[in-house]
Amino acid sequence: MAQATEVTRMLNGVEVPAPGKWVFDKEHTRIGFIGRHLMVTKVRGYFHEFDGSIMIAERPEDSTAEVTIVTNTVDTGLEMRDKHLRSADFFEIDKYPTMSFKSTGVEVTGQNELKLTGDLTVRDVTHPLTLDVEFEGMAFDVMGRIRAVFSASAEILRDDWGLTWNQAIETGGVFVGPKVKIEIDLEAVPEGQE
Repeated sequence: MAQATEVTRMLNGVEVPAPGKWVFDKEHTRIGFIGRHLMVTKVRGYFHEFDGSIMIAERPEDSTAEVTIVTNTVDTGLEMRDKHLRSADFFEIDKYPTMSFKSTGVEVTGQNELKLTGDLTVRDVTHPLTLDVEFEGMAFDVMGRIRAVFSASAEILRDDWGLTWNQAIETGGVFVGPKVKIEIDLEAVPEGQE
């Protein structure tokens, strides 16, 4: 069983991950999104396959994070919609099998909050993205493995990444809303513990 003192430390009165590489626990991490159908209905989706890691530095501001997502694993609970999302109208999975995020900066904004800025690449189009991140705490699972828990969110305009497909609705408006909310619930473990 891992000892908390080996993989955690106290920083400003909060128990946080010790410096080093922490990797996403895929079984307990969800990378998802919320879009709008017919401008009003929320459609939730997520990706089944991804790889990600966080390099925790002595100073939180020097930490980095990156993730690669397999686009053909998109799942909104409706196969017809998922096939459309995989098509050239959206992710074009045959040409762009992955999308990625790589951090470029961290700003600590509160005791448990920070802003993580980086480059999001979708369909070979890269733009800056800032995630609002909350550190939820440290916990041991039933096997005695330590994990660091985070949540993160951001809102983007999908057109910025070339996801421009849409259709007008006879009664006004469009079929797919322009904004997409990204939501991440993350558990990370020290590299080698996964």
